[in-house]
Amino acid sequence: MSWIALRSFPVQASCVRKLSPLLFAVVLGLVGCGVIPRDTADQATPLHAPSIVIIGDSTVCNWPLNDNLHREGWGMHIQEYFKSDLKVSNLAVSGRSTKTFISEGRWAKALQADPGVVLIQFGHNDSHAPTNPEATNAATDFRDYLRKYIDEARAQGAIPVLITPMCRRTPTDNLQPYADAMKAVAAEKKVALIDLHAASAKLYAQLGPEGVKALEANLAGGDYDTTHFNAAGAKAMAKLVMDELPEDVPQLKAYLK
Repeated sequence: MSWIALRSFPVQASCVRKLSPLLFAVVLGLVGCGVIPRDTADQATPLHAPSIVIIGDSTVCNWPLNDNLHREGWGMHIQEYFKSDLKVSNLAVSGRSTKTFISEGRWAKALQADPGVVLIQFGHNDSHAPTNPEATNAATDFRDYLRKYIDEARAQGAIPVLITPMCRRTPTDNLQPYADAMKAVAAEKKVALIDLHAASAKLYAQLGPEGVKALEANLAGGDYDTTHFNAAGAKAMAKLVMDELPEDVPQLKAYLK
C-alpha cells in the first residue's frame, strides 16, 4: 500500500511505507516504534525525581485558553495520566527547533528543573527551508542536537525519551527524514523512542478523512489546520505517547492513575 487517501488528496507513503496490505497491518500493529528495543540503557536508572519535563514545538506546547483557533498541544494532557505526586512541566514552545530551543537558553532552563524524565519531540520546525534560522539538516546537525539533549539529560541523572514528530496531514510529509534520524540516534545512544510519526499515520488511516478533521484546529473560512490540533487531537496524540511511555520508562508505572 503506497498511498492513503485523506480528504480529497493522498497522504504520501513517507508516513506509511510501501507495503503489501498484510505486511502493512503487521508493521503498524507492532508495539511503539517497532525498531527500538525496550531494554534501553536507561531502564535500570533510578527515577531520581518524580517529575517529567516536556520539550518541543507548537504541536506539544501549552496554548492559551483564549487562543482564537482553539489549538492545544499534546503536552497539555500528559499530567492527566499521573497521580499528583508526579509533576509534569510542559516547557515546549511554538516555533522552536532542536537548535533554537538550545540557543535561546530554554534547554538550560529545562535542566534547571532537575527532571526525572525528559520527553523530546522536534522536527516540524527543523524541517523548514535551510535559509530559516531554526532549520536543521536531518542527516547532520539535527542528530548532533539530539545527542546533546540525550547526553546532558543523562549527565544530570534524567532519563531522556525521543518522540518522533507526528505526520503532517498534507499531500507531502517531509518529516520522515527527521523521524528516521531520531530512530538512528535512539539506536546509537540506546535511548527510548516513541514513534509518534508512525503511530499518527496509523491513527489517521483508521479515522479516515472526516475523522481526521475532527482532530484539527479550525482556520478562518472553514478550513482546517493540517499541523496543529484542537483539544480532541491533542488528547489523541497524548494517548499515543502514553500507550508507550510506561513500557519505555517502567520507573513511571508507580505514578500512573
